[in-house]
Amino acid sequence: MMSVAGIFHKPIFVVLLPANGQYMTVRRIVVNTATENIEAAQHFYHEILGLEILMDLTWIRTYGTDSSMQVQISFASEGGSGTPVPDISIEVDDVDEMHSKMKNAGFAVIYGPADEPWGVRRFYVRDPFGKTINILSHT
Repeated sequence: MMSVAGIFHKPIFVVLLPANGQYMTVRRIVVNTATENIEAAQHFYHEILGLEILMDLTWIRTYGTDSSMQVQISFASEGGSGTPVPDISIEVDDVDEMHSKMKNAGFAVIYGPADEPWGVRRFYVRDPFGKTINILSHT
């Protein structure tokens, strides 16, 4: 007896819909970073980037804003312009001001600031956890 996999040359994907026949909607995407030192995020994410503490359960602290934003997740083979793929991209209204704040606070800027051919001005900085953060504005 031949298996179903042996009959078809291409895989078959089955999409199961909820009972109402509608696709589910992604409401938000949350980035989680494992650390033994949750306090290390305070200066970088709250004091410099200005994100508010939305939740603090001692074992997890969530920073964010109540602003409505687009839901996005990117997959990349490079970061563009020959850079590595950043761990997180954060869009701000003034890249140069944020660049100055990061440098003055002693965080390692590892790329830029640069005006990219795809219409953004950006720089890369290392956060307290060693993550590469892409700080950008659309030009």
